[in-house]
Amino acid sequence: MSEVAFADAAGSVASHGGTVTLDSLPKSNATRWVTSRKSQLIAAIRDGLLTIEEAAILYRLTLDELTEWQAAFERHGPKGLKATLVQQFRHVRRA
Repeated sequence: MSEVAFADAAGSVASHGGTVTLDSLPKSNATRWVTSRKSQLIAAIRDGLLTIEEAAILYRLTLDELTEWQAAFERHGPKGLKATLVQQFRHVRRA
């Protein structure tokens, strides 16, 4: 199944190949954003389960932060969402 296709009417396919539904999204009180949680949220936004504005409000994130996550995912895939690689990828983007 394609990573960008809808898995079914209620969910989308996350970068790890699992189905993302509103019920499977990280809890709204999440404070530690590991790669898998970021991927789930980006997949949900990308596939229309919630808007970027709704995600920002629900998770108390800025639009800039979510936009950066989306761009990093588009450029580098899930690895682009790893906090340890952010500086490395920023350097590549500027070069």
